[in-house]
Amino acid sequence: MAAAPSLAASIVTFVFGDSLTEVGNNNFLQLSLAKSNYPFYGIDYVGGKPTGRFTNGRTIGDIISSKLGIPSPPPYLSLAPNDDALLQGVNYASGGAGILNDTGLYFIQRLTFDDQIKNFKKTKESIEAKIGEEAANKLCNQAVYFIGVGSNDYVNNFLQPFLAAGQQYTHDEFLGLLISTLGDQLIRLHQLGARKMIFHGLGPLGCIPSQRVKSSRGQCLTQVNLWVQQFNSKVQKLIATLNKHLPSAEISFADTYQAVFDLIENPTAFGFKVSNTSCCNVDTKLGGLCLPNSKVCNNHTEYVFWDAFHPSDAANEVLAEKLFAKIFSPAPSAAPLAFP
Repeated sequence: MAAAPSLAASIVTFVFGDSLTEVGNNNFLQLSLAKSNYPFYGIDYVGGKPTGRFTNGRTIGDIISSKLGIPSPPPYLSLAPNDDALLQGVNYASGGAGILNDTGLYFIQRLTFDDQIKNFKKTKESIEAKIGEEAANKLCNQAVYFIGVGSNDYVNNFLQPFLAAGQQYTHDEFLGLLISTLGDQLIRLHQLGARKMIFHGLGPLGCIPSQRVKSSRGQCLTQVNLWVQQFNSKVQKLIATLNKHLPSAEISFADTYQAVFDLIENPTAFGFKVSNTSCCNVDTKLGGLCLPNSKVCNNHTEYVFWDAFHPSDAANEVLAEKLFAKIFSPAPSAAPLAFP
């Protein structure tokens, strides 16, 4: 793995996703209710201040960037349209975002996956204006695209009893809608020059604290986990089809379902003590975020979850290690990406 940082000069990453990968875009959305720019978020981040990351420290993306020897890409909304930083990679992720535009509607403002793709198109236009069309195409073709969406389509859409989707569709219908929409979105990214895309599959959402509280004994919700596994399996099939039909496409599926499940089921094997509830004592009826008046556990590294939805910095460290090992081959300098 020591060879990974030698890629630093050449790897440009573009990150798309939700609150698991957000680094502060929603801070710039005045009306957004999906924000984490207040204590106790960021308490273990460099400087100890909240940045808009939905955890006490680093996201999985931050950790993977540092393993690659590159800075974590800045939030898109923090950059001027002609900023030179655009050439080094950008993070478009937004808390509350989903594959479907209806997902997370009650957060009032968030950048949906469609919005994020539109913003990437603007980025590409800015890059073209800076370095010319040919060089811009080359940069976009060689960049690595990390995509992690879908959790909110369940947690903040299908699984919410008061929203239309849960009542309007059977799960099979909802899944069909997710997959066909996602297919169109990945094709759109490919048309904009994306070739090396890594889609991060969903974890066992039935085991996150916000879902466990719905079980009488605080257990994982088996049905939700089955739905997530169906989603992951359909996305893998979609990716295989796209790789076959889109010229030069190298889309891969990063499956961390089992890794997250193992961490939750056997926390002590990874040095944790608690995985069924969060370090921050949150009110799941009020959204489950770690508000400034919340009580926080003493030892942050003992808990897998920071709030009702998001892993702690320590858990992200474990998961990033596993994800990195899956994505990057043992000799990154020779073959930076181990695509199937």
